[in-house]
Amino acid sequence: MELTGADIVVKCLQDEGIEYIFGYPGGAALHIYDALYRQDKVKHILVRHEQGASHAADGYARATGKPGVVLVTSGPGITNAVTGIATAYMDSAPLVVISGQVPTHLIGDDAFQEVDAVGITRPCVKHNFLVKDVRDLATTMKKAFFVATSGRPGPVLVDIPKDITAEKTEYIYPRSVSMRSYAPVKRGHPKQIKKAVDLLLNARRPIVYAGGGVVLADAEDALREMVRLLGYPCTNTLMGLGAYPHDDPLFLGMLGMHGTYEANMAMHGCDVMLAVGARFDDRITGDLSKFSPFAKIIHVDVDPSSIGKNVKVEIPIVGDAKSVLEDLVRELKARAAAINQGQTKQWWQQIDEWRGINCLAYDQKSEKIKPQYVIEKLHQITNGDAFVTSDVGQHQMWAAQFYGFGKTRRWINSGGLGTMGFGLPAAMGVQIAYPDDLVCCITGEASIIMCIQELSTCKQYDLPVKIINLNNRYMGMVRQWQEFFYDRRYSHSYMDALPDFVALSESFGHRGILVDQPADVEGALIEAFAMKDQLVFLDFITDQAENVYPMIAAGKGHNEMHLHPGSGEPPQERELA
Repeated sequence: MELTGADIVVKCLQDEGIEYIFGYPGGAALHIYDALYRQDKVKHILVRHEQGASHAADGYARATGKPGVVLVTSGPGITNAVTGIATAYMDSAPLVVISGQVPTHLIGDDAFQEVDAVGITRPCVKHNFLVKDVRDLATTMKKAFFVATSGRPGPVLVDIPKDITAEKTEYIYPRSVSMRSYAPVKRGHPKQIKKAVDLLLNARRPIVYAGGGVVLADAEDALREMVRLLGYPCTNTLMGLGAYPHDDPLFLGMLGMHGTYEANMAMHGCDVMLAVGARFDDRITGDLSKFSPFAKIIHVDVDPSSIGKNVKVEIPIVGDAKSVLEDLVRELKARAAAINQGQTKQWWQQIDEWRGINCLAYDQKSEKIKPQYVIEKLHQITNGDAFVTSDVGQHQMWAAQFYGFGKTRRWINSGGLGTMGFGLPAAMGVQIAYPDDLVCCITGEASIIMCIQELSTCKQYDLPVKIINLNNRYMGMVRQWQEFFYDRRYSHSYMDALPDFVALSESFGHRGILVDQPADVEGALIEAFAMKDQLVFLDFITDQAENVYPMIAAGKGHNEMHLHPGSGEPPQERELA
């Protein structure tokens, strides 16, 4: 039976098991929208801006591990979605983005709503396709899902001219595809595994550094087994939070620019580092010339281009994080007699001294609401079980520091691109995936404004997201940098003309709660969470002058952190053997 290209697109989605897509209609995509109307298996979520579509699909993908799907029209439809596509690309989230295009005979003629979608997205997608023949459409869709979800995940664009969606051909959806130029490696090389174990077993000052790749590969169980088998300290990147339980004694907390004192000092002083699913980005390493000067590095990553890109690596292992960690565990168990946790005793004594610093100190007696206190109460009330999305800035760092994550895929944030406006639409995607779970969006007044129109989407689909707005009337992280490095010249970082967020949220049909006293924080959160079927916007008026500590300034090393004045005196560093 022959189908139109539009029906083929929808049939491919059905055969891939796609339940939800996020999009916004327009002329070049109308045949596809009509095909969606004529079926009920694939449910369409109508966002209010195409950026919201790509962020919502991204949030859905990160929370579920399934590919998120976006459908937009040509021209401004696809250009509006680019920020969300780039966000997914930087954080390796699997997306398939379907964009309408002008008819093939008009491509290159500057037709109405024509842009070079393939050219525009090339730098921020894993791959993209322009479909020029309806007979190629089903195979192209299969390739798109294969590329998006295999190896290092990422967004893939399928640009489909309108005439292709109208033409007919026989529908045959391949069960599998192979691409000569794309064959991701899944298993680490056995010799490299043995070399890694040799190095790990001889370490005196080891550290395990786990990033978002552990989460993406669902490798947290293998990571935890390996760390506990060795008894070595473990730290997570911002994207890796939840891969190792926050309350385990072997966990040192998050590392990097706003990581804990003990994690950063251990990274600086280690002699052997096992990095799994992490890319050594600048927010982790600080000044590369000062980064981990004593360390021999084992780097595990499914993407070979990430290994050795930023730092010199002693033992590279290309492979899926889960399979490599499982192989490491098997090799360690086979050599269990060689595991000597006593050889790291002095290292743990040094780490415990670093832990004696209260690096996350803040004024707990303040008459103003401290944002850290809000996050601590949020964690306490939710028992750490909520899905937490965030926007970007100070509130993101406080969420990472003070909301202890014990599970993966619960912490959804824009780490690589740092996209303000991500939090609310991402929370929508998570809530769509898990309608009965608590989903909290931690945001700031500058970020939430960027995609505030998605409150309308939340109303249409009855999404009971809880918005935690840490409102300090500043672009907080910008203001902090201006305080530290620009002699307090607060150039355009103060937020004037802010709306009444309570009234605004209620105008969309939601509930709003204003909180301006510390004594009311806990009660407001409890009240909001009791409204299980409603979106609640909690507007917390927080201390404008509060800064995020610790902090590694540009050009500094891990052992050169700015600490909160109340943290205490750092201990004398032991001589590293």
